[in-house]
Amino acid sequence: MVDVLTAKATIQILKPAATVFEAIVSPDKMNNYFIERSTGRLAAGKEVHWKFPEFDDDFPVVGKEIKPHEYISFDWSGGVEGMLVEIRLEPIANDATLVRVTEGPMKKDDAGIQQAIGQSEGWANFLASLKAYLEYGVNLRKGAFDFMKKSP
Repeated sequence: MVDVLTAKATIQILKPAATVFEAIVSPDKMNNYFIERSTGRLAAGKEVHWKFPEFDDDFPVVGKEIKPHEYISFDWSGGVEGMLVEIRLEPIANDATLVRVTEGPMKKDDAGIQQAIGQSEGWANFLASLKAYLEYGVNLRKGAFDFMKKSP
Protein backbone atom coordinates (compact mmCIF):
# COMPACT_ATOMS: atom_id res chain seq x y z
CA MET A 1 0.00 0.00 0.00
CA VAL A 2 1.26 3.46 -0.89
CA ASP A 3 2.07 5.67 2.11
CA VAL A 4 1.70 8.96 0.24
CA LEU A 5 -0.89 10.71 -1.92
CA THR A 6 -0.51 12.58 -5.19
CA ALA A 7 -2.70 15.31 -6.66
CA LYS A 8 -3.45 14.82 -10.38
CA ALA A 9 -5.16 16.61 -13.26
CA THR A 10 -5.10 16.14 -17.05
CA ILE A 11 -6.52 18.01 -20.05
CA GLN A 12 -6.12 18.10 -23.83
CA ILE A 13 -5.24 21.50 -25.30
CA LEU A 14 -5.66 22.15 -29.01
CA LYS A 15 -2.25 23.78 -29.40
CA PRO A 16 1.26 22.41 -30.09
CA ALA A 17 3.44 21.40 -27.14
CA ALA A 18 5.85 24.30 -27.82
CA THR A 19 3.00 26.81 -27.40
CA VAL A 20 1.75 25.13 -24.21
CA PHE A 21 5.28 24.95 -22.79
CA GLU A 22 5.89 28.65 -23.36
CA ALA A 23 2.56 29.55 -21.72
CA ILE A 24 3.66 27.70 -18.57
CA VAL A 25 7.23 28.97 -18.18
CA SER A 26 6.80 32.57 -19.38
CA PRO A 27 5.50 35.08 -16.84
CA ASP A 28 4.25 37.27 -19.71
CA LYS A 29 1.92 34.40 -20.68
CA MET A 30 1.11 33.08 -17.18
CA ASN A 31 -0.21 36.43 -16.02
CA ASN A 32 -2.99 36.05 -18.61
CA TYR A 33 -4.50 32.98 -16.93
CA PHE A 34 -2.81 31.97 -13.65
CA ILE A 35 -0.71 34.49 -11.74
CA GLU A 36 -0.73 38.26 -11.31
CA ARG A 37 3.04 38.54 -11.74
CA SER A 38 6.36 36.71 -11.43
CA THR A 39 9.91 37.80 -10.76
CA GLY A 40 11.11 35.85 -13.79
CA ARG A 41 10.88 32.97 -16.20
CA LEU A 42 10.67 29.47 -14.72
CA ALA A 43 14.00 27.71 -15.29
CA ALA A 44 15.93 24.80 -13.76
CA GLY A 45 17.75 25.82 -10.59
CA LYS A 46 16.21 29.28 -10.51
CA GLU A 47 13.94 30.66 -7.78
CA VAL A 48 11.16 32.99 -8.84
CA HIS A 49 8.28 34.45 -6.84
CA TRP A 50 4.69 34.18 -8.03
CA LYS A 51 2.03 36.63 -6.88
CA PHE A 52 -1.57 35.50 -7.17
CA PRO A 53 -4.28 38.17 -7.30
CA GLU A 54 -6.28 36.61 -4.48
CA PHE A 55 -3.41 36.46 -1.96
CA ASP A 56 -1.26 39.17 -0.40
CA ASP A 57 1.91 37.05 -0.25
CA ASP A 58 4.34 36.06 -2.97
CA PHE A 59 5.07 32.35 -3.28
CA PRO A 60 8.64 31.09 -3.89
CA VAL A 61 8.91 28.63 -6.77
CA VAL A 62 12.13 26.77 -7.54
CA GLY A 63 12.53 25.29 -11.01
CA LYS A 64 13.82 21.73 -10.86
CA GLU A 65 14.00 20.00 -14.24
CA ILE A 66 12.90 21.68 -17.47
CA LYS A 67 12.86 19.89 -20.83
CA PRO A 68 11.57 22.26 -23.53
CA HIS A 69 8.21 21.25 -24.94
CA GLU A 70 8.13 18.04 -22.82
CA TYR A 71 8.50 18.41 -19.06
CA ILE A 72 8.45 21.06 -16.33
CA SER A 73 8.99 20.44 -12.64
CA PHE A 74 9.19 22.83 -9.72
CA ASP A 75 9.05 22.95 -5.94
CA TRP A 76 6.76 25.55 -4.43
CA SER A 77 6.72 24.35 -0.86
CA GLY A 78 9.12 27.00 0.41
CA GLY A 79 11.52 24.16 1.27
CA VAL A 80 9.29 22.82 4.05
CA GLU A 81 7.93 19.57 2.61
CA GLY A 82 9.58 19.31 -0.79
CA MET A 83 6.30 19.48 -2.69
CA LEU A 84 7.18 18.67 -6.31
CA VAL A 85 4.92 19.68 -9.20
CA GLU A 86 5.47 17.83 -12.46
CA ILE A 87 3.90 18.88 -15.76
CA ARG A 88 4.20 16.52 -18.70
CA LEU A 89 3.40 17.64 -22.24
CA GLU A 90 2.50 14.86 -24.68
CA PRO A 91 2.02 15.82 -28.34
CA ILE A 92 -1.00 14.10 -29.89
CA ALA A 93 -2.76 14.22 -33.25
CA ASN A 94 -3.62 17.48 -35.02
CA ASP A 95 -1.04 19.63 -33.15
CA ALA A 96 -2.82 19.09 -29.84
CA THR A 97 -1.11 18.45 -26.50
CA LEU A 98 -2.12 16.28 -23.57
CA VAL A 99 -1.07 18.07 -20.36
CA ARG A 100 -0.67 15.98 -17.20
CA VAL A 101 0.00 17.60 -13.82
CA THR A 102 0.99 15.72 -10.67
CA GLU A 103 1.93 17.14 -7.29
CA GLY A 104 3.17 15.36 -4.23
CA PRO A 105 3.91 13.72 -1.99
CA MET A 106 1.23 14.33 0.60
CA LYS A 107 0.82 12.33 3.79
CA LYS A 108 -1.81 9.63 3.82
CA ASP A 109 -3.80 11.08 6.72
CA ASP A 110 -6.86 13.32 7.01
CA ALA A 111 -4.85 16.51 6.39
CA GLY A 112 -3.04 14.93 3.43
CA ILE A 113 -6.32 13.76 1.91
CA GLN A 114 -7.75 17.28 2.15
CA GLN A 115 -4.54 18.70 0.67
CA ALA A 116 -4.58 16.22 -2.24
CA ILE A 117 -8.23 17.04 -2.98
CA GLY A 118 -7.56 20.80 -2.83
CA GLN A 119 -4.44 20.61 -5.00
CA SER A 120 -6.20 18.39 -7.58
CA GLU A 121 -9.00 20.96 -7.71
CA GLY A 122 -6.45 23.75 -8.12
CA TRP A 123 -4.59 21.99 -10.93
CA ALA A 124 -7.86 21.24 -12.73
CA ASN A 125 -8.60 24.98 -12.55
CA PHE A 126 -5.07 25.78 -13.79
CA LEU A 127 -5.53 23.48 -16.79
CA ALA A 128 -9.00 24.80 -17.64
CA SER A 129 -7.65 28.36 -17.41
CA LEU A 130 -4.63 27.48 -19.56
CA LYS A 131 -6.90 25.91 -22.20
CA ALA A 132 -9.30 28.89 -22.22
CA TYR A 133 -6.39 31.32 -22.59
CA LEU A 134 -4.54 29.43 -25.33
CA GLU A 135 -7.56 28.40 -27.39
CA TYR A 136 -9.89 31.39 -26.90
CA GLY A 137 -7.88 34.25 -25.35
CA VAL A 138 -10.07 34.23 -22.23
CA ASN A 139 -8.79 34.73 -18.64
CA LEU A 140 -11.05 32.50 -16.50
CA ARG A 141 -9.31 33.54 -13.27
CA LYS A 142 -10.10 37.23 -13.63
CA GLY A 143 -12.41 37.96 -10.70
CA ALA A 144 -12.98 34.25 -10.04
CA PHE A 145 -11.30 34.26 -6.64
CA ASP A 146 -12.02 37.78 -5.41
CA PHE A 147 -14.10 36.20 -2.64
CA MET A 148 -10.85 34.85 -1.16
CA LYS A 149 -9.27 38.28 -0.69
CA LYS A 150 -9.06 39.61 2.82
CA SER A 151 -11.69 42.23 3.56
CA PRO A 152 -10.38 45.64 4.70
